[in-house]
Amino acid sequence: MACSAAIGDQLQLVLALNKRNEMATSNGRTKITALVVDDDRIIKTIHSKLLSKLGIENHVAANGKEAVDLHCSGKKFDLIVMDREMPIMNGIEATRELRALGIRSIIVGVSTRSLGQEIQEFMDAGLDYYQEKPLTSSKVISILHQINHNS
Repeated sequence: MACSAAIGDQLQLVLALNKRNEMATSNGRTKITALVVDDDRIIKTIHSKLLSKLGIENHVAANGKEAVDLHCSGKKFDLIVMDREMPIMNGIEATRELRALGIRSIIVGVSTRSLGQEIQEFMDAGLDYYQEKPLTSSKVISILHQINHNS
C-alpha cells in the first residue's frame, strides 16, 4: 500500500513540476532531479536516500556556495532541499542568490529552528516550502501534495 501511494505521489510530482519547469527526458521517461544542500553528512544521507526511495534522482552539496556553483555550471534541478545553517554560504543567502539567477526550481527549506521569525526570514529569501529537519516520508509526501494542489 505504501509503495503504491509513493508511486502515485511521484506521478503527481511529475505533473506539478512539468507545469513549472521543462523536465529532462531519457528514453521517453521523465526524470525528476533534486539537489540536497546540507553540511550535516547524516542529514544529507537521510534526505538523499528518502528522495531515492521516492524515485527522485538526487545530488548533494555541502553548502550554499556549492549549490549556486552547480547551477552556474549549467546543472538544473526540479527540487532543491536547502538547509538554513551552513558554513561558507547559508541557505538564506543561497536561496536569494539562486532566485536572483532566475532559478525557478521548487526550493524546500529545512532547519532545526522553529521560531516564526526565523522561518519567515528563510521563506522571504525565496523558499516555496519550509519543513523542520529531518525530512520524513510523510513530510515529503505532504510537500508533493502541496505542489500538486498549487499547480
